[in-house]
Amino acid sequence: MFGSDKNKKAVQVPEFLDSEKIYERGVATIRDLIAPAAMRISTNYIQIGETYARTLFIIAYPRYLHTNWFSPIINMDFPMNISMFVHPVDTAEILKTLRKTTTQVQSQIHIEEEGGKVRDPILETALQDIEDLRDKLQQGTEKFFRFGIYMTVYAKTIEDLDKVSQEIEAVLEAQLVYVKPAVLKVEQGFSSTLPLANDELDVANNLNTSPLSTTFPFVSADLSSNEGILYGINRHNNSLILFDRYKMENANMVVFAKSGGGKSYAVKLEIFRSMMVGANVIVIDPENEYKYLCDTVGGTFVKMSLDSDFHINPFDLPKIGEDEDPEDVLRSNIASLIGLLHIMLGTVTPEEDSILDIAIRETYAMRDITPQANFKALNSNSYPTMSDLYEVLRNSEGGESLAVRLEKYTDGIFAGVLNKPTNVKVDNQLVVFNIRDLEEQLRPIAMYLVLQFIWNEMRSELKKRMIVVDEAWVMMQNEDAASFLFGIAKRCRKYYTGLTTITQDIADFMSSRYGKPIVTNSSLQLLLRQSPAAIDTITETFYLTDQEKFLLLESNVGEGILFAGAKHVAIKIIASYTEDQIITSDPRQLLEIEQAKKDFDEEE
Repeated sequence: MFGSDKNKKAVQVPEFLDSEKIYERGVATIRDLIAPAAMRISTNYIQIGETYARTLFIIAYPRYLHTNWFSPIINMDFPMNISMFVHPVDTAEILKTLRKTTTQVQSQIHIEEEGGKVRDPILETALQDIEDLRDKLQQGTEKFFRFGIYMTVYAKTIEDLDKVSQEIEAVLEAQLVYVKPAVLKVEQGFSSTLPLANDELDVANNLNTSPLSTTFPFVSADLSSNEGILYGINRHNNSLILFDRYKMENANMVVFAKSGGGKSYAVKLEIFRSMMVGANVIVIDPENEYKYLCDTVGGTFVKMSLDSDFHINPFDLPKIGEDEDPEDVLRSNIASLIGLLHIMLGTVTPEEDSILDIAIRETYAMRDITPQANFKALNSNSYPTMSDLYEVLRNSEGGESLAVRLEKYTDGIFAGVLNKPTNVKVDNQLVVFNIRDLEEQLRPIAMYLVLQFIWNEMRSELKKRMIVVDEAWVMMQNEDAASFLFGIAKRCRKYYTGLTTITQDIADFMSSRYGKPIVTNSSLQLLLRQSPAAIDTITETFYLTDQEKFLLLESNVGEGILFAGAKHVAIKIIASYTEDQIITSDPRQLLEIEQAKKDFDEEE
């Protein structure tokens, strides 16, 4: 009985295994789900479903390889798999081979010398390279490897595949790195670039440690120097981002970020640190964000409002330098005045433009200010005002309509803003022009007026300066204001000045025809956290890669990308506790600081 049951079980086990195999053949696995419907292998490409692929491999390198030479291939914007295979070679074996090679090269040199031939630089260079390599291998400072790089590119059509392959070949051959397609070995090439760590292609070059290290594709840019100020921490390698913006081709900077992204915080930190190294700073502040910083460092806070005690006269002229022509200075200021009047008066016809030009010249002439006048004897009370221009227009033929539109700035509700002699001094290291309390209609006018005043100061006295225009998109909404801002961005380098423009509305800024020129005329661009609505415009403007685009979307407050010339670094802006207390714009922190002051005063 026992033996009979045992035999039955022996028969049942194979039957069960056969049934299990049949069942497993009918179950869909992950491999079945991700596998293509079909594959077609040709001589120099492989078709996977509807996608075409081709594998390229490197066959020759130049004598020298520079760091990050492979980065252009890594950053190409099309699908590609790259595999790098590093096969170590025993040092003792390679030293034996190099000894034989050295003997052969030396023998060839001696034979040619005995034959009376002219020396061969190729043989001498080869001998020197071999001897250097032998020394380094023997000392243990270098190792020897067989190294292969395979690149499998993908495209929807054969034509696109050929185009991509040619682009890779052109980029590499420009660096004297030569590639070939894996002809008749496309299957092995495709398998070698899959994440399986199988080198089925087995096409390698001999490289020692130094050139091999240059192929490492993840090289982060470094922005550290021995002078300048600290901008933040490099998020890739935790190095300090430390440099002097005035040592670049120009000292201009643009800052883009969504509301709450940390743009004003970053700029205030730069202002604070720049002042420590002797820079003078002038700020146009539309939201009262710089007052606490200004008060802390003992700066001058100029509040621009309808009932303010501070006034700027747009008719003021800069001090004339020894190499400047008074007529050119007067003509330049008249052009700036016409631009300001365009903003104040709205639409101006060409005929009205001509009338304004004549009227401004007559207004200056009423005060004996002509190209022949002694400009050095003029003071703030010597210049005409808007009321003088109003009277000239009112009594000139065709100027009555312009006078009526100008009247609100001379006798109407806006009369107190720009109709009095200048009484603002910028002899402090930090000067903040606050325009928060001005009407919305007056803000672009005030920003233009302040920039014109700053421009005159720049031309009058050469100093290391930084000009900060916060919420610059306000000026970009008007053609004349945007043109004037661009003019300053283009010319301020000659006066040892850097212009910083800050905006959160990238769409309004770039919609102006002067938006992109201002960006391209800035050696520094700081991009902090962006909103999904603006990221496409940012990507198109700065030619961001997909990785940089996602980095800006996922960044925390005070994190982003800093472009300094040709270098891009991921930055994290960090302030000390004391700096943070001075520059913070967080309402919660500001309330805590105010409460701490009150508590301290009560204890005293």
